[in-house]
Amino acid sequence: MVKLGLFVRLEAKPGKEADVEKFLLGGLPIVQEELATTTWYGIKLGPSTFGIFDTFPNEAGRQAHLSGKVAAALMAKAPELFAKPPVIEKVDVLAAKLPG
Repeated sequence: MVKLGLFVRLEAKPGKEADVEKFLLGGLPIVQEELATTTWYGIKLGPSTFGIFDTFPNEAGRQAHLSGKVAAALMAKAPELFAKPPVIEKVDVLAAKLPG
């Protein structure tokens, strides 16, 4: 069961939209290796606005993800790709429908 999540809002620099999409697509194989990341979505909210939404069963899983490879890559690429620093919000999942 998922109880916690993260919502990360990303605003691409002008002309970097395709690079942000490529970055998000490249993150999927990495998070598939994270056992405590229940779900992970790279999303597009508008022409230059993107996001990441992921869920976890507990705080340990969320913290492991925040200390993981995708988070490190996100912060390393932030100055190049994003108009402003990523906004990372910790959220509580109130209800969820998951496969299985």
